[in-house]
Parts: sequence; structure tokens; C-alpha cells
Amino acid sequence: MAAARSALSPVDVPRPGLRERKKTKTREAIRAATYGLIRQQGYAATTVEQIAERAEVSPSTVLRYFPTKEDIVLTDEYDPVMAAELAARPAGEPWSASLRHVLRKALDLGAGEEAELTRLRTRLLAEVPAVRSRMLENMSATGRVLARAIAERTGLDPAGLEVRIVSMSLVGGLMEVSRYWAEHDHEENLAELVDRAMDTLDALENGLPALREGHPEDQREDHRGCHLGGRREGPRKD
Repeated sequence: MAAARSALSPVDVPRPGLRERKKTKTREAIRAATYGLIRQQGYAATTVEQIAERAEVSPSTVLRYFPTKEDIVLTDEYDPVMAAELAARPAGEPWSASLRHVLRKALDLGAGEEAELTRLRTRLLAEVPAVRSRMLENMSATGRVLARAIAERTGLDPAGLEVRIVSMSLVGGLMEVSRYWAEHDHEENLAELVDRAMDTLDALENGLPALREGHPEDQREDHRGCHLGGRREGPRKD
């Protein structure tokens, strides 16, 4: 995946320096070598040593850029780009609408990859337990990025329970979208599947009053009585 610049990048971002461009070129060479080998012989048979030989780097260089083989097929540069795009959305826009906008733009960015490569990535996620397990480990970083963006929109604490629930529900939902798409032979439209995921998240939001538009603290106060024993304590009858 091309990493240095994207359709989501702000136009005023300075061009990366020579050292960063060399790093980007090395990352892309490692990724290209990995995907080529996986296409030829499958994921399990592909080793770090083989990847290094094809990319013309040392095995230690491969592991310096990607701590595990799974990271090579999972790592992308979407998180900082999504955060920048979210920060640029209008202040009065509902956060769920902002997320829809950014996810659609991210899909446009992903469309810049070879279609076959995108399908390969999602097949690995669906079929290889090690890739899926590593993806679950990496989801927390994306969740924190989204939590900060949601917190800025709602005025809530990014480490608060409600924000954490929604942000991790989103990244988990997107992971399941990818798996579902692959398990159904990539026949359905990916953008439509993401919209369905967002519709489900909207339904979740409606069940979390603290994330509705308005004054979250006031709304939380209305529900504070529900935290003990699952019910609000009513008037005492003698």
C-alpha cells in the first residue's frame, strides 16, 4: 500500500524528507515481497527470510519495520490520516456523520490499491488465525484514535466507558465487515457493508444517552440511578 501521501492527507503537509522516503520505499518493498510470496506459496509457507531475500534487505530489517509477519499484511497508515480528516470536519457536525465521511474517504483511499491485493488482505484476515489474532491486538491503537475524535465531538472523556465502548465497537465492526466480505467471496459492495455497520453503530449510540447530541453530563445524571441494582430507587413506602 502506498504510504507516504494519500487522498486524505491535508494539502499543506510538507513533502517527506529523503530519509523518510527511503523508509517508505523499504516498507513498500517488504510488503510487495510478502504479497508476491503469499500468492505463490501461501501464507504459512512464507518466511521472514524469504521475504528479506526478495525485498533485498536483511531479516533484521524486515523485523525492524514489522515486528511480526502478520504486521506486514495488517499495517497501514490510515490511523493518523483518519484522525487528521476527523479533526478537519465542521465543529457542529454530529460525530457519527463525521465518521461516515471519513470511512467513505478511507474506502476511496483503499480503492487506490490493486483490487486483488485488497481481496488478499481480507482473505488472510478471514482465513488465518494468526493474522486475525494480531489484528485484535492492534485494534486498541485505532480505537484510541477514534476515542479522541469522538471525545472532541461530544465533550466526554476519551478514556470514559461510553466512548471506549463506541470506539471499540466501531473498529471491531469494521474488522467483521472485512471478514464478512471475504467469507462471501467479495461479492457484495464494500461501501454498502460499511454503511450497514455504521447504521448498526447508530443504533448503539441511541442506546447510550451520554453520546447523544446535547449535554452529556446532564443526560448521565438522568441515568445515574440505574447503576445500582439495575433500577432507580423509588419513593420509600412505610
